[in-house]
Amino acid sequence: MENKVSLFNTLTRKVEKFVPYEDGKVAMYTCGPTVYHFAHIGNLRSYIMEDVLEKTLRYVGYDVKRVMNITDVGHLTSDADTGEDKMLKGAKREHKTVMEIAAYYTDAFFDDCKKLNIKTPDVVEPATNCIDEFITMVSGLLEKGFAYIAGGNVYFDTSKLEDYYVFSSISEKELMVGVRDDVEEDTNKKNKADFVLWFTKSKFDNQELKWDSPWGVGYPGWHIECSCISMKHLGEHLDIHCGGVDNIFPHHTNEIAQSESYMGHKWCNYWFHVQHLNDKSGKMSKSNGEFLTVSLLEEKGYDPLVYRLFCLQSHYRKPLEFSYEILDNMVSAYNKLVKKIGELKDEGEIEKTVFDEYKDKFVAALANDINTSSAITVIYDVLRADCNDKTKLELIRSFDYVLSLNLDRMQREDENNGVDAEMEAFILAKIEERKAAKKEKDFAKADAIRAELLEKGVAIKDTREGVVWELV
Repeated sequence: MENKVSLFNTLTRKVEKFVPYEDGKVAMYTCGPTVYHFAHIGNLRSYIMEDVLEKTLRYVGYDVKRVMNITDVGHLTSDADTGEDKMLKGAKREHKTVMEIAAYYTDAFFDDCKKLNIKTPDVVEPATNCIDEFITMVSGLLEKGFAYIAGGNVYFDTSKLEDYYVFSSISEKELMVGVRDDVEEDTNKKNKADFVLWFTKSKFDNQELKWDSPWGVGYPGWHIECSCISMKHLGEHLDIHCGGVDNIFPHHTNEIAQSESYMGHKWCNYWFHVQHLNDKSGKMSKSNGEFLTVSLLEEKGYDPLVYRLFCLQSHYRKPLEFSYEILDNMVSAYNKLVKKIGELKDEGEIEKTVFDEYKDKFVAALANDINTSSAITVIYDVLRADCNDKTKLELIRSFDYVLSLNLDRMQREDENNGVDAEMEAFILAKIEERKAAKKEKDFAKADAIRAELLEKGVAIKDTREGVVWELV
């Protein structure tokens, strides 16, 4: 299909036309949360922008399969190989088991995502489900000579690579300073940049989660998770890998090293990284005691979608500074926009020429490296356009599939007779599932989805502008 989207690729440090391995299909991977605590709103900025990226790709016609891991073992308090396991730290803090902590904070994370209209990825896989896959990859790296055993642990040997620091031209010394926490020297390592693929009980006797392996009882290193989970569900060729900029080194650097050494070919073509959310004191972090969560914003009276709009008003590659003053201004802007859209009359016929013109402008904004600020500007252009209310309303509804700001909430409250956000999200997800089934020519599945919706009192209709639904 036609290349419709350009993205900044961290690997090449330039904006490139997006061309997937398989025409029309996108294999997309997102680094998921380490579920030892609540996600703060800085974490969630990345997930909001990754959500927009996925929905943009779907909006322009790609069939996207998105996979995300849940880190419930192996992530140490340093993103390198030092410190305590974050999951164990959370369990000690709350006097619970690691799996109790993982279950609680996984649910909390997806509750936050739901409030922010972040779509759940097609596949969500906890690391603890994939121990066999980790052992297989570590064994393969040992066999190929890219790993070694020392002190009971298995390490990746970075000296075997021509270019370990693939994301940057910065010197090795400068990069190593970038590790965020205090670094304790690991005397087992042959090279300072080497990283652990598998820990054994010889290093962490108090680790709660342990598994048998060829190298002794232990648990996987953090970096191995994403490589294996991606390959398990997306195969050996990945189109887009997403994460925050703090994942670039060492996490994503290590993923590339181990994945390409294991497979013997290039793994991922495009790397999409979202910049930090800062406050006046610097980057938001869980290590500073109190931190901002979606629940805290709600307690203070803010609609989570106002925070989503706040994120969309800035480009994902620019650091964003948070303050309550800015958020208050965003509340005013959001309410005015929703009110203005709420005044539109949902009647008459769509003016197709105008519809296509503004949809093209919206797509062009997003196709230019996911420029959400310009995309939102198109909404204001639509509201000022010389066309009828029906055309304006359907354009905004179309755009809101990607922006997911519930912009026509006033109309929906009237028209849907109180259909809540959860039910609406279910309907929209089923419509997308049916669209994918039709694309695969699985018409039996598409008909079954239509029947399932009808049983719930929802009728869907295919139009030139897309699928519309109504209560019956």
